[in-house]
Amino acid sequence: MPWLLLLTLFSAARPQNTADLHQRILAIIDGRVAAGGQRSGEIRPAPEVGLAFLPLDGRSGLAIQPNKEFHAASTMKVPVMIELFRQAEAGLLKLDEPLAIKNEFHSIVDGSVYQLSVGDDSDAEVYKHAGKTMSLRDLNEAMITVSSNFAANLLIERLGVENIKATVARLGAGGMHVLRGVEDQKAFDKGLNNSTTAAALGVLMLKIARGEAVSPKADVEMAAILKRQKFNDGIPAGLPAGTPVAHKTGTITKIHHDAAIVYGPHPYVLVILVRGIQDQKVSAALMADISREVWNATQR
Repeated sequence: MPWLLLLTLFSAARPQNTADLHQRILAIIDGRVAAGGQRSGEIRPAPEVGLAFLPLDGRSGLAIQPNKEFHAASTMKVPVMIELFRQAEAGLLKLDEPLAIKNEFHSIVDGSVYQLSVGDDSDAEVYKHAGKTMSLRDLNEAMITVSSNFAANLLIERLGVENIKATVARLGAGGMHVLRGVEDQKAFDKGLNNSTTAAALGVLMLKIARGEAVSPKADVEMAAILKRQKFNDGIPAGLPAGTPVAHKTGTITKIHHDAAIVYGPHPYVLVILVRGIQDQKVSAALMADISREVWNATQR
């Protein structure tokens, strides 16, 4: 589904029950923002939320600020995975081929070398393989399930950022902009950051859910990897225990995202992007509350 068509779906007239859901979600956002809000006399920008809800059974979806741009954080690892599987499908690489593990990357600003710090990453396992090799498959597993930045940078370097961009464009997810790997400080200082919109992430997750991102077989494998996600305090926390959910999170300071395929009697894609809440427990609770409301509204 092209990106503009997706936005048309969001803006179309909604049945009353979906309109009611929209209002309940807005009330949840207002309540959580107030609960985790400003101290007396403090002035700062209000937190922002972007949301895309896309049922897979043809029902109407809804959105809140679907084309507002956010720092992508680790959600940009979704298109990296898609490009990995695309290249494997095309015979350009094999998922089980080894890749040398070297902690040395180059800034997109001037080509200068920078390294990643294990203390700033979410996982230490890839660092233990420095000077050795890991398979592309294992690096992808680490990138998605424990959000390894080291694994992401290695894969981006191997796949080529221009190839990732081309795949994002082909899939119609024009609001997802992958410029570089993680922790390129010089690029960050110049405002050269990976960014996304809720609509763009919604397109990518919808493509995987429908078997249209790479191929039905590859997309089933990608969804299975996303189901092994280890950080589950956002969208999954609002679902009944045991509900299968394939998702990818992204967190940095005052940024907290989750993009999910939720499986149930009436499966759907749900993307929630949050900016401006310092305490991630508050932003996680906001996501869980929205997730619970969407589940309750759709599984009747």
